[in-house]
Amino acid sequence: MTQPTTPTETPLQRVQRSLERQGLMRHLGAELLRVVPGECVVTLPFSDKASQQHGSFHGGAVGALADIAGGYAALTVAPPDTEVVSLEYKINFLAACHGGELCATGRVVKNGKRVIVTSAEVSHIGDDGTQTLCAVMQQTVMPVPKNY
Repeated sequence: MTQPTTPTETPLQRVQRSLERQGLMRHLGAELLRVVPGECVVTLPFSDKASQQHGSFHGGAVGALADIAGGYAALTVAPPDTEVVSLEYKINFLAACHGGELCATGRVVKNGKRVIVTSAEVSHIGDDGTQTLCAVMQQTVMPVPKNY
């Protein structure tokens, strides 16, 4: 059972608690790498669950990872009794990537009264350690009452 957010809960604990409820991210194998106020870094290993017909990461998996990284960056600055939902995002795919893993870094650009604007960069880390920027995203997120 999920515990309620408390004022003493760290940003990492808050985001981890929410991520545990994300069926898609659990299915794909996403993991939190870093969570601090205004920033969240999430990784996703390559697997057949995240691939498309050419053997690259599927654009939907790349977009979902960017959405999660930006959304969770927003959650770190949202009021403690809320969760967040994406209102919109715009993503540019820059490179197709095979194998290795993706690493998405989401950052809060503007913490407004009603909406939070974030950005995310998704990089591919190849098996040999080579890093390639593969997507950039801008997102609008809205805090909503937590219903669990």
